[in-house]
Amino acid sequence: MSSVYRCFYSRKSFMFPERQLGPHRDWSQEVRFLDSIFRNGAAYSVGKVNGDHWLLYLTNAASEFEPLIKQPTLRDPYPDYTIEILMTDLSPDAREPFSTAPALDKTASDHAQNLSASLGITDIFPEHLTTLDAYSFTPCGYSSNALIKWGEDPSFVPPSPNGNGHCINGTLRTGEGYYTIHVTPEEGWSYASFECNIPLPAVRPASESTSIPDLKTLVQRVVSIFQPGRLSLTLFISSEDEEDSSGGSRVDAAQKAFMDALSVQAMKGVEAGEDKVVAKRAYKRTDKINYEFGGYDLAFASFELFSSVLK
Repeated sequence: MSSVYRCFYSRKSFMFPERQLGPHRDWSQEVRFLDSIFRNGAAYSVGKVNGDHWLLYLTNAASEFEPLIKQPTLRDPYPDYTIEILMTDLSPDAREPFSTAPALDKTASDHAQNLSASLGITDIFPEHLTTLDAYSFTPCGYSSNALIKWGEDPSFVPPSPNGNGHCINGTLRTGEGYYTIHVTPEEGWSYASFECNIPLPAVRPASESTSIPDLKTLVQRVVSIFQPGRLSLTLFISSEDEEDSSGGSRVDAAQKAFMDALSVQAMKGVEAGEDKVVAKRAYKRTDKINYEFGGYDLAFASFELFSSVLK
């Protein structure tokens, strides 16, 4: 590799750092390793050092130090956007489906596809726009990767600096994105992660009709599936276009969406073929941090469950 324009590396704090391999046992060792490769890096710890926190290493644009390295030309002029939902202490009901090994007559992929449909994972984004590859592990665990062709939904207009989410220089856009999910359901250290790079508006006006969720709805859908006792959310977004559609900061809009999604979280179950609210889960925010980096902004928030009332 002759040059790297920018490098981003991030992770949540480990539950068992002593069980990791190589430099991953300690953040300072990881930073030293990365510094041995990049000469323009910076490391950050976001959140409570003695609680849930998020670790980030990023480099400045190489062109600031080496003018001959040009900024890559992106095909679509949309924000570079990554949302992560990192969940621990999953409820027993949420953990149980991921603790069942595939039957002898089912492959691990078939079992995972059926599980994805039964839990609503296939409904996080419109099924007709989603290509999902999922796998169930033995004796427990789950992983899935999905490709979302959001450009094929004509009603979805993502945030765009040119103000036109449907066309780019007169050409119909062909937007694609991904989400990935990983679950370890063991009692005592259960964990689920969700990551997605589709540029979603924080909250969509009620007058807009589209099958692609806004950020608030996405958070609600994911959290209702995994029912965590604690969770951290990060939105990492390029900041060339700093305002959302209402004229405010995008990270501030994201923080409000996080709060609105989780302050009263309604979980839906299915009874007699009809949706029915079976519980309400309310979370309290324990951390709210916004960061401004060179060309990127970060919204970080942590929540913990403080009430769950069955109906």
